Amino acid sequence: MLKVSSVNRRVLLRNTALSIALALSAAALSTATVQAKTLKFVPEADLRSLDPIWTTAYITRNHGYMVYDVLLATDSDFHVQPQMLDKWEISPDKLTYTFTLRDGLKFHDGAPVRSADCIASIERWAKRDVFGQRLGELTDTWAVVNDKTFTLKLKQPFPYVLEALAKPSSNVPFIMPERIAKTDAFTAITDATGSGPFKFVKEEWVPGNKVVYVKNTDYVPRKEAPSWGAGGKVVKVDRVDWIYIPDAATAAAALNTGEVDWWQQVPVDLIPVLEKNKSIKVESVDPLGSIGILRFNHLQAPFNNVKLRQAVLAVLDQNDYALAIAGDPKNGKPCASFFTCGTPMANTAGSEALTGKRDLEKAKALVKESGYKGEKIILMTATDQPIVNSQALVTQELLRKIGLNVELAASDWGTLITRRSSKESVEKNGWSIFHTWFVGPDITTPALNSPLRGAGEKSWFGWPTDAKLEELRDAWFNAPTIEEQKKIAEQMQLRAWEVVPYIPTAQFIIPTAYRTTLSGVINSPVTFLWNVEMK
Repeated sequence: MLKVSSVNRRVLLRNTALSIALALSAAALSTATVQAKTLKFVPEADLRSLDPIWTTAYITRNHGYMVYDVLLATDSDFHVQPQMLDKWEISPDKLTYTFTLRDGLKFHDGAPVRSADCIASIERWAKRDVFGQRLGELTDTWAVVNDKTFTLKLKQPFPYVLEALAKPSSNVPFIMPERIAKTDAFTAITDATGSGPFKFVKEEWVPGNKVVYVKNTDYVPRKEAPSWGAGGKVVKVDRVDWIYIPDAATAAAALNTGEVDWWQQVPVDLIPVLEKNKSIKVESVDPLGSIGILRFNHLQAPFNNVKLRQAVLAVLDQNDYALAIAGDPKNGKPCASFFTCGTPMANTAGSEALTGKRDLEKAKALVKESGYKGEKIILMTATDQPIVNSQALVTQELLRKIGLNVELAASDWGTLITRRSSKESVEKNGWSIFHTWFVGPDITTPALNSPLRGAGEKSWFGWPTDAKLEELRDAWFNAPTIEEQKKIAEQMQLRAWEVVPYIPTAQFIIPTAYRTTLSGVINSPVTFLWNVEMK
């Protein structure tokens, strides 16, 4: 019989214990790896820009909500709620706002969120955003009290301060580190360091293919239930892969087979295909729907001539666009208002310009009066965006009917949103018309409706100039009652039918589709990926 010394026995027991510990550790690591949850999401477009202040593109706005946080947020009842803020106070004279940050806020690089970061971020946002510009005009100073408290001092009372800072859609006043927020507002940032619920994994970003985010384990959610962009941003997955699939049939097949979990925007012709699969849920999660628009370039010929813009208005039929976009009257309808139908400022003032009988001869006469002599018109479209492309095809035929020399410039959405920033002529890669859409909350009031501004090069892409629109917008901000605001909104609309900064094409719903293994999808005009759980 082999004898084991006490020393050897201790060594044997120690080695056995170490082996068991290593085995248990390996098993735990294996289990953790198996249980790691990756949400595979097909976004509406390819992510080209990381800067949600430099561009209003919704794909970049959605990226912003993944990695950044906001001081205030709007809930589903349109109420302003604290997000990064713990509290705020307003002085009796309504000129000074004091903001205090909540505990536990830090950026992805580990640095704490400070008052200086917030001020720099808001000042940069205010140079680009339609609502922020108004706030900026009325701002006297922003000042740091301490690392968690800062103040805004106004030149005159402005009752919309909180609403501006809680703006839910493009441009959203996201908070960035001061070192990044000091970047010129007209230069796109490339560093996506935020303090939001997800971290951007730049090393795995493949433009045209994939964007990767991982859960920010240091993020401290609020305790309230999620409601639009407000409430607790609780991340229930470990990783999110945005997988860009420009071909709709390929995206549908990937969802059908379970290769992806969620397809953000489903083209209307593929809804019946997906609805046949009991493992897929197709639904609308946007309560207000979206508004399509036809946007003119007001800086360059030929649409710098109002007669030519009026000619297009004379023949445009919203029913054609609603059908092209939505494919079914239950998902699309005319909305002859410059403010989202179904909201307080929506009205019918002057809307017969769009709802009346379409007049081809009147349009041709206006074309002649404009002095148009066959100059090339560049109509931009994005073939990976059915909402955009379907509108562009209708418009192409419409322009040809009234004798315009139109050329369809097809690209992907990322290229279009880059090209639309060009103020050059069509001979120098400029443009004449493009189509897009706005989620309902983005154009409910003159404060938010960026394409309705007439501020020239301060205006949204297309850059219309109209002093009357700007004068009425100022009056709207100063109106003492909502009844007065409604009257001014009607006057703005009457003016817009005259000068035609853009044409609303239809109001519609964009369905989304996801596997039934997902739950917790938030009903909102913006697609949020927190609160989503995987079985």
